[in-house]
Amino acid sequence: MKWIEVKVVFDCIDKELATDLISNIFYDLGLHGVVIEDPDIKEVEVRIDTAEIKTVNNAVTGYFPKNEYAKEKLEIIKEKLRWLKIKCGISSEYICSTIDEQDWAESWKEFFLPEKITKKIVVKPSWRDYDKNPDDIILEINPGMAFGTGTHPTTVLCISMIEKYLKKKDKFLDVGTGSGILMIAAAALGAQKVYGIDNDEVAVDIAKKNLLLNGIETKNFKVITGNLLDNVDEKFDFVAANILTETIILLLDSVKRVLKENGIFICSGIIEKNKDKVVEKMIASGFKIVKICTKEQWVSLAGILKQKICSK
Repeated sequence: MKWIEVKVVFDCIDKELATDLISNIFYDLGLHGVVIEDPDIKEVEVRIDTAEIKTVNNAVTGYFPKNEYAKEKLEIIKEKLRWLKIKCGISSEYICSTIDEQDWAESWKEFFLPEKITKKIVVKPSWRDYDKNPDDIILEINPGMAFGTGTHPTTVLCISMIEKYLKKKDKFLDVGTGSGILMIAAAALGAQKVYGIDNDEVAVDIAKKNLLLNGIETKNFKVITGNLLDNVDEKFDFVAANILTETIILLLDSVKRVLKENGIFICSGIIEKNKDKVVEKMIASGFKIVKICTKEQWVSLAGILKQKICSK
């Protein structure tokens, strides 16, 4: 398969904000992961044209298939970058190139390093070594093409919530599972069974491989293809969803169907300005909000499905 690489080179005083806003453009287009290049870690060179090599400050790169939707996606990226220039003062330019999947699969790996995302949990790429401390919980992952590495703020928030609220022997469901990182975290933290659903068949395949990579037995996990809760007909103690705000709001219309009373629902992928409408929808759907966490302008919410009160 051919893929389009879109590298957005930007200049902004607040580089963390700019990185998040540009990354979000790619996430809105359905990508699960991006490559972030930081000159404080490694100097980046970008060819602007055939006559010039320019050293840049920062870049965010996303990859999507070269298909009939590619031109439309490029137009959306162009328009949103123009909007960021007007509204936020983020100067940028983007460079496109077509690459083979195998070439990309090797080149991006230099940017993915082991990272400790909570006091105990470490996300480690499968091809790197890591000196483990006695209390460390290692989540080993091979994300595959265009899936997240597990270290984005939204994922870190979700895993922190799972670490806090998951009980031993819980039955866990991840909606929009991507690389399977939340399922792996839940299993490592004591979930008895972990289930995942994603509308992307590639994600389902990658998640299965990552679960096996972490020594999780096939009898203890299940990953299926479907939209939100389509094809899910079981009950769970804990449901997680690291997806977009609009999709979370849709999910809340049906999540009670698969969540046990007093079960936990956590959601992430919410930007701060959208927090209140998700909180309102959760409360209206019968949840008691027990935790709100923020990291780099991203928000994660945890709610308990309130027990039904039966009238005499």
